Amino acid sequence: MLYLTGDIHGNTRTALGAILKNNITSDDVLILLGDVGLNYYGADQMDRKRKIRLNRMEIPIFCIHGSHEERPFNIPSYHEAVWHGGTVYVEDDFPNLLFAKDGEVFNLEGQKAIVVGGAYSADKFQRLRYGWNWFPDEQPSDEIKKRTEESLDACDWKVDLVLSHTCPQKYTPVETLISGLDESTVDRSTEEWLDAIENRLDYKAWYCGHWHIDKHIDRMHFLMRNVEML
Repeated sequence: MLYLTGDIHGNTRTALGAILKNNITSDDVLILLGDVGLNYYGADQMDRKRKIRLNRMEIPIFCIHGSHEERPFNIPSYHEAVWHGGTVYVEDDFPNLLFAKDGEVFNLEGQKAIVVGGAYSADKFQRLRYGWNWFPDEQPSDEIKKRTEESLDACDWKVDLVLSHTCPQKYTPVETLISGLDESTVDRSTEEWLDAIENRLDYKAWYCGHWHIDKHIDRMHFLMRNVEML
């Protein structure tokens, strides 16, 4: 079975709780929809401790790229591997922690799923002000966008699932927007691009994190604390 949930921001207790509460086993896959937080410090020991805790569960944990973490290809310990028909980044020490390469299509339990990670961080300037980590390549690059669209061309723009961090612009849950934040300073180019993707795509369900809300709108599933099963 496939189990999906939202951002854990490095809180391994959240992921472990989801695993135990839902009786997830090594025959299943747990999908985390970005801001996993296992690569927030790069090769730092704090990240390593978190990875040890999750990897020892011996459950495949499939991670989408978020906006509060380093991209795996910027960390020397990662290498590419093929998993369920798509490319993932993985470390030899943590073979159960799989980070999807954006724009790849995976065959998950017989369902064709395209992965599109990344988003703009609304807290960017706060993080820069206090010296907290912020990652300039948090959003999909032109190269990633091109690869995504080429993958969809190869699928005739028809998939079962979309797994992303943020959502198309039209589905933005406005109730979650930060009070007092000047929206003119927020880069919504990723959401706008996903709007164009969604308008053209034939799909069954779309799952995303990022917005820290559990909500359904049409075929759009926002997840934070809830766990959904496929």
